[in-house]
Amino acid sequence: MKKITLFFLLPMALFAQEKATTAAPKEAGKYDTNKFRQMYDLLATPNMFRTASGAPGPAYYQQQADYKMDIELDDKNARLDGSETITYYNNSPDSLEYLWVQLDQNQAAKNSQSPLAENEKIEQVLPVEKFTDEYLKEGLNRGFNIEYVKDSKGKSLPYTINHTMMRIDLATPLKPGEKFSFAIKWWYNINNYQKEGGRSGYELFEKDGNRLYVIAQFFPRMAVYNDVEGWQNMQFWGSGEFALPFGNFDVNITVPADHVMNATGELMNRSEVFTPAQLKRYELAQKSFDKPVIIVTQAEAEASEKGFSDKKKTWKFSAKNVRDFGISTSRKFIYDAMAVQLSNKVVMAESLYPKEANPLWEETSTRMVAHTLKSYSSHTFDYPYPKAVSVSAEDQGMEYPMICWNYGRPDENGVTNERIKNGMIGVVIHEVGHNFFPMIVNSDERQWTWMDEGLNSFMQYMAEQELGTNFPSNRGVPSKIVPYMSGDQKFLEPIMSNSESIVQFGNNAYGKPAAGLTILRETIMGRELFDYAFKVYANRWKFKHPTPEDFFRTMEDASAVDLDWFFRGWFYSTDFVDIGINEVKQYYVTETPTKELKDAKVRRGRFGLDKGPFLYLVSDKNEELKSSSKKPLQIEEVKLLSDYVNAKLSAEEKSKLKNPKYFYEVEFSKPGGMLMPIVVEFTYEDGTVENFKYPAQIWRKNNDTARKVYATEKAIKKIQIDPKLETADVDVTNNTWPKTELKSKFD
Repeated sequence: MKKITLFFLLPMALFAQEKATTAAPKEAGKYDTNKFRQMYDLLATPNMFRTASGAPGPAYYQQQADYKMDIELDDKNARLDGSETITYYNNSPDSLEYLWVQLDQNQAAKNSQSPLAENEKIEQVLPVEKFTDEYLKEGLNRGFNIEYVKDSKGKSLPYTINHTMMRIDLATPLKPGEKFSFAIKWWYNINNYQKEGGRSGYELFEKDGNRLYVIAQFFPRMAVYNDVEGWQNMQFWGSGEFALPFGNFDVNITVPADHVMNATGELMNRSEVFTPAQLKRYELAQKSFDKPVIIVTQAEAEASEKGFSDKKKTWKFSAKNVRDFGISTSRKFIYDAMAVQLSNKVVMAESLYPKEANPLWEETSTRMVAHTLKSYSSHTFDYPYPKAVSVSAEDQGMEYPMICWNYGRPDENGVTNERIKNGMIGVVIHEVGHNFFPMIVNSDERQWTWMDEGLNSFMQYMAEQELGTNFPSNRGVPSKIVPYMSGDQKFLEPIMSNSESIVQFGNNAYGKPAAGLTILRETIMGRELFDYAFKVYANRWKFKHPTPEDFFRTMEDASAVDLDWFFRGWFYSTDFVDIGINEVKQYYVTETPTKELKDAKVRRGRFGLDKGPFLYLVSDKNEELKSSSKKPLQIEEVKLLSDYVNAKLSAEEKSKLKNPKYFYEVEFSKPGGMLMPIVVEFTYEDGTVENFKYPAQIWRKNNDTARKVYATEKAIKKIQIDPKLETADVDVTNNTWPKTELKSKFD
């Protein structure tokens, strides 16, 4: 029945189009601006290093940098001294005349360029201490003090420091397949990050005079050299994080003897730094899969924080195939741990925290570490490292291989409100999750923040929802990115913007990519196709250096879903989603055609459709229909259709026919530039609901409007687009028919 109607209407449309074409003047040619065109103009050309499928190519390579370090922390003066030997392996096909080393600590040096590049304004009300720090104190130099750079024979190497980068000039080029060892000795003053800012430093507890250290970017680190950029030696301005090669670390860290510490890698001398009782507790923790075991108790931590020992103790850590190294140490630390069973291995979830973080941290932190490792592993690959550590560091949220710092503590009475608790859970999941992106799937954070923060925020959202507590996730929910995407275009940049050029950093690099991936998974691709492709990407690029193209291509390659239109719009533009209902026409059945349909009989003959019978559908907008009766279709009452059915169908086929009574034509509009599937919900007069979803390709031949026809057995009471707010539609006032007035927030 529906088939007959549409077949009848099509020639009329074709005739009208033909007439219009012959009457209009010929237009000049135009370029292809269709939003479904492939992204050849945006993506790098595939080659032997990176293939068109998104996988590493047969010529793919990456460099390696191994470190042997001796570090000493001067707690009284908040100073760190270190010496390192770096062995750099040139696995590239290129000869290297020099090496680039990152000196990220120089971003806080007196001669740093970062403050000069920032806009400033007068704060008219300042606390006395803040005013003193801002305008009266000169401040310490927090940059690296390089004492020497020598080769393996002890000969000084020429070097040039350019702000946060140091070029080491080689006497002879380092050829493909060769390695080069050199040594650096340095020191710097550790910052109070709560006063001076920074991703690491110390927190001062004024009541007892102790410091809690979270130490990172503390050593000169090799920059990445690869097939995409050569040396990634972009300066560190503060926002764009770190691009680093993988390598092996052996690090000796000397601290006051009453400190408790954790760091990247496996602790090699546990029996030398733990008491016999603590060793036994750790062994219990290795077998405890249901709850954490406290290894260093609160009573032991409280005793230590009063001592301020003058003795020293050296902790020895070894880490294999990591890109960075982080340390946390304090005499205030309580330490707990538990075992986590993954599909093929057991790893440790661990936490360090002062008594000020209890009872929240004892109850929550390590359990969230374990949950994160299980959730992320299920969507990517089994966590490959032996442990993951969460450290309580107020006002922090930062990640390094196997260790991260996380904020969130109760008040002085140990009371925690829901906002603080949920914030702490979210940041633990997020920072532990960074072990996967970018510590293992090692993207270039200096250039593309979204490749680690955006992907990780999406994974965080899934892990939060898998808690089964209706967790109030802030990112990953499409509707929560609407205020950003509907904002002033002057303050919006495409996701594919350099990290230092983003105005709304959190929304752009975290929130919008996470929401986009949720839309891909839930609305565009479906979970099965998305999850498979995402896992392929993670496994292709674990312990390697992926680019955005590698991600985009892999998601298509592993799913057979054309996503160029989505990546072009969501990642390369600031287009927003806005889909609405333009018009709804209801049609009624009549055996007597209106004047318009009588005139159309000529056209039917022209296209070979002069043989009946015909069923006429007349719009409720038609003037002639107002004087006639509006009649829902009853199959048994329509002789023309009955004759047709009798002539063409068997009794069995007739018994399976639908019995539609109501006919609608819905015209959808797309005021927003971003393509998106149309998700529609019908509510019928009897209260039942039916859902439809049309792929984004419905817009491929008309970027402004789309029409769908519905033949139903029940009258439609309401039509609503995107009823579950799953597409980040910025304007829902045009999403319903009949149009309803939305209550304001005031109402």
